[in-house]
Amino acid sequence: MANYNFSMFTVLVVEDNRYMRSMLRTLLYALGVGNVVTAGDGGEAIELLRKVKENPTEAGIGAVDMVFSNWQMEPVDGTMLLKWVRRSKESPDRFVPFIIVSGYADFQRVSVCRDLGVTEFLAKPYSVDNLLGRLTALVERPRQFVLIESYFGPDRRRRPSPTPLERRVMKESEMEIIYDDR
Repeated sequence: MANYNFSMFTVLVVEDNRYMRSMLRTLLYALGVGNVVTAGDGGEAIELLRKVKENPTEAGIGAVDMVFSNWQMEPVDGTMLLKWVRRSKESPDRFVPFIIVSGYADFQRVSVCRDLGVTEFLAKPYSVDNLLGRLTALVERPRQFVLIESYFGPDRRRRPSPTPLERRVMKESEMEIIYDDR
């Protein structure tokens, strides 16, 4: 794993548990992230992101480079925040890397996040190596974004399919690649 300089990144941490929010913030700083801003739930995060779009000077940050959000929060949880970021016209950056952090990492929940457009999933409890792995994956393996009628987000296919049969309902010619830096 290569060493990267994350000092130019601004990361938004959205976590309702004060201790977990502080711990993730501290770990990100320890890994060299330059600026970490926090929100106590998805609603606070939406307000912060709106402020960043409308008046970056007042918000105190120019942009958010990635989001780490807990899944389970009240009143606005991580999946609602993810939907807003990916689908809302008010979102300052629909392409921002979005990492869901959750103690519930069963297949169903990970699939729900994947289908909503999450970039990465980080299961609690996590180690510094797990956290660094997610940050590094964002740098080393950026994914193209796909827009189809029912989905907008990073391409959900991470590796070639082991089956030779194509299971997509839409034809590739009907899909629109929104972003691909390859």
